[in-house]
Amino acid sequence: MADSSAAAATHHAPGHHGAAGDVTKRDLLQLIALAGAAIGGGAIAWPLIDSMNPSKDVLALSSVEVDLTPIIEGQGIVVSWQGKPIFVRHRTADEIKQAQQVKLSELLDPQAGLDKDRVKSGHDQWLVVVGICTHLGCIPLGNKPADPRGEYGGWFCPCHGSLYDTSGRVRHGPAPLNLALPPYAFESDTKIKVG
Repeated sequence: MADSSAAAATHHAPGHHGAAGDVTKRDLLQLIALAGAAIGGGAIAWPLIDSMNPSKDVLALSSVEVDLTPIIEGQGIVVSWQGKPIFVRHRTADEIKQAQQVKLSELLDPQAGLDKDRVKSGHDQWLVVVGICTHLGCIPLGNKPADPRGEYGGWFCPCHGSLYDTSGRVRHGPAPLNLALPPYAFESDTKIKVG
């Protein structure tokens, strides 16, 4: 009889299940508490994770569309993309020919130095570069008709005298690298999207 009373005490002890498949009040409360904690954790984590996404004004600057129709041949414009000046130049046939005839051995930075590697295929007349001198970050001159362009016809950096050609390649001065190429694509023959 002592064995049967010990079995009965074990059978009804708090925290133990009754017959197979029975759920006690404690089990139900634990499930409710865990579900509440999971929902609460999600409610706290969601705004935290969402705050790490870029804001709408930053997303708006992640790309910029440029209408090419008002840019006449031989002229360049400056647009802003992610806080950087982007030079978009409509090159003349002479500028394209001059840029294509340059040999890699003549360049200070032969990396991506061929003109065909610096423009989009079929759109040789359009050059798009980041307008920041690779020496100390000055903005080169050469987009306005009155700006000095240097002996290579591209851009002239007034800070320390670096010269870039009509393909944005450094040809003279302390600048170690060519003008950078931003990511861009032609959406049509008259519109590009930078970024």
